[in-house]
Amino acid sequence: MKLNDIATKIRKWSRTIHRDLSFFFSGMILIYAVSGIVMNHRNVINPNYSVEVKNFVLEKELPAKDFIKKEHVLSLLSTLDEENNYTKHYFPGESTMKVFLKGGSNLVVDLSSNKAVYEKLTPRIVIGTLTKLHYNPGRWWTYFSDIFAISLILITITGMIMNKGPKGLWGRGGVELIVGIAIPLLFIFF
Repeated sequence: MKLNDIATKIRKWSRTIHRDLSFFFSGMILIYAVSGIVMNHRNVINPNYSVEVKNFVLEKELPAKDFIKKEHVLSLLSTLDEENNYTKHYFPGESTMKVFLKGGSNLVVDLSSNKAVYEKLTPRIVIGTLTKLHYNPGRWWTYFSDIFAISLILITITGMIMNKGPKGLWGRGGVELIVGIAIPLLFIFF
């Protein structure tokens, strides 16, 4: 068998492997890409919760710290439709009351000024679940992600060798490969 025939067969198999693995793992690539973008911008977007902050002044003054009972807190929470989500309250300062609600939401009241800050947390079900994959949620996921990583290597190698000539590895493709390697190295070293 001639060298040229061997190279042609390798390129043919590379296209098949590249295509099939790319289709098989395209969903995984999209999931990692979208959740990766969210993870990169955690300082701007919380991947697990949507946070809504509401500042307001109490319509009715609360009793002094020593006289506040659970019933007073529940009455206050009813104005926010949160009375059924009460877990507990405490006083971190002499004139500050903090109320904890189910699901992580909370209410902080300044008893001296009657100003309140309500922080409502709403879970981001889809994005929050997808970002958990970055934290290796279990043994089976480790196996699958190892197979995924090996497949990405195969997709890359087959992509580099399936084209020949000026668009292949010894032409424009090789230049793009070098630039693609250089950019992350610049971020590492500079």
